[in-house]
Amino acid sequence: MKGNAEQREFKKLKNQIKQIEEIVHNSKGNALFEHEATIRKKLIQLKSMKKETFKDFNDIYERYESLLEETGKKILEAYNKRNGTDFDFYEVLRGNYNVFLNSGIITVLTKNHIPKMIAKEFDENFPDNPKDEYPLARRIKRKFYIHLGDTNTGKTYNAIKKLKSAKKGLYLSPLRILALEIFERLNNDNVICDLSTGEEEVIKLGATHMSCTIEKANLKQDYDIVVIDEIQMINDSQRGNAWTRALLGLKCREIHICGALNSKDILKTIIEDCGDEYEIKEYKRNTPLEVQYKSFNYKDVNDGDALIVFSKKRVLEIAKQYADNGIKTSIIYGALPPEVRKMQYNQFINKEANVLVSTDAIGMGVNLPIKRIVFMSIKKFDGDDVRELTSQEVKQVAGRAGRKGIYDIGYVASVGDTQDFIKEKIEATDDFIEKAVVGPSDAILNIKTLPLNEKLALWSSREEKVSYYRKMDISEYLIILDKIKRYRLREDIQWNLLKVPFDVSNEDLMDKFLEYVDELFVAKLKSLTKPECFSGNLEELENYYQKISMYYSFSKIFNLKFDVEWVYKERRRVSDEINEILVGI
Repeated sequence: MKGNAEQREFKKLKNQIKQIEEIVHNSKGNALFEHEATIRKKLIQLKSMKKETFKDFNDIYERYESLLEETGKKILEAYNKRNGTDFDFYEVLRGNYNVFLNSGIITVLTKNHIPKMIAKEFDENFPDNPKDEYPLARRIKRKFYIHLGDTNTGKTYNAIKKLKSAKKGLYLSPLRILALEIFERLNNDNVICDLSTGEEEVIKLGATHMSCTIEKANLKQDYDIVVIDEIQMINDSQRGNAWTRALLGLKCREIHICGALNSKDILKTIIEDCGDEYEIKEYKRNTPLEVQYKSFNYKDVNDGDALIVFSKKRVLEIAKQYADNGIKTSIIYGALPPEVRKMQYNQFINKEANVLVSTDAIGMGVNLPIKRIVFMSIKKFDGDDVRELTSQEVKQVAGRAGRKGIYDIGYVASVGDTQDFIKEKIEATDDFIEKAVVGPSDAILNIKTLPLNEKLALWSSREEKVSYYRKMDISEYLIILDKIKRYRLREDIQWNLLKVPFDVSNEDLMDKFLEYVDELFVAKLKSLTKPECFSGNLEELENYYQKISMYYSFSKIFNLKFDVEWVYKERRRVSDEINEILVGI
């Protein structure tokens, strides 16, 4: 039976060879990659057969092998033409035939030849120590004031107090809503402040200060005082580079850093390496935290409680359950627009809602009058796995309980028999951050040998020569570059497209992103079409809000004409609609 199946398979391969030869002879460009993969698969299939069983086996095998060689040569020729290189096919292939057969000519090139050739280019463009990418900052004698401690201990309050006295000041935030809060606080205190985030820009006449999300930090400006908030994010695989960049590159003589205690050692190491001075102040809570050992029951909810779950779906389910029993809740989760978060916060602050139901999104942000934090789960999905909460995550959220002058004790409860776990995490010493995350700078555009996606992949695979830095996760960059490769855009345009902030895993948003790429670089429109919303359900509205922000970001990054008044007005309208849905739950 096996012999018959093999006979049929061989006959099929014989019948296909002429057709494949014809296609390859007439193919160019990206289509060759697909045919190369097909031919490699068939060659591997042939290798697994017993050649003595078929009289013309050698002839068919040689034809497929010759076809693979032709395809490889064409791909390499196109690569050389595109990148100004002169790789010889047989030199590249020497000693690497099996890799060629299993993975293709470009893989052989990338793994075995290009790294050696461009190592010098990488070394010239990326110094051994990331601090040396910022020579202007290295010429300034900077002093850091490091405010470290748990949530709700007054760290940021003291730093902002100092910031107000600056002639020219900057506040760097992890979140748009925090940047907005400081922007409003400074302006309310008669310190004229601008706002800059990936979604908006508010410029005020005579402004002396700027409040912005950390990715928007302008390293070309000189400042008198800067505040960097939530410094422990320096360890975040995708965003940590923004904190490292600010720490190394800010041109400012007085920099205040706020964050968790587990960042102390890495900060000392980096600041000392930069030749700068520092003072560290550790903060303790004025309001103690008390773990309640009674397992929380849904009926035990009290005014001032914040119930913590780890998905939007569970937030909405619990809010609905309480609403059905006449208990009004405020709702917070990561996908909510900042304007809606603010409305929901105000409901809770003004006691229009008795209870807050939230994800761990409240771990960073506005301090709220929360009497008790209730963990409805001790596990979360982190993008890869469902895992138990870390001590830092528990402390960040639990620390929101208690508010000086309102609740002199903060209580922490949980469901089931998880109270010992919660107490242990609150009392534990957090794992200290060992490495700061660094990302690729604009210098990657100076390397001309490879396409951008391959340069980024190689950059990512090169080990940092200084032990306390590690590379950022560039997987989202590579996903975007793969999606836009058919457009054959200039490299600087590709690089700018990577700066458009959006959730890459959201198919609806990815489709809109590609639609805008098409409008801008295929249709050559001078301005983008405004997004539309055809449904009033919660998910559609949240996606629509993000599309409005994408319209704004695209227009700003590529200097397009756009209706800025419509952006702000429409975002406000959508936020009101979303809030109405949440209020109606």
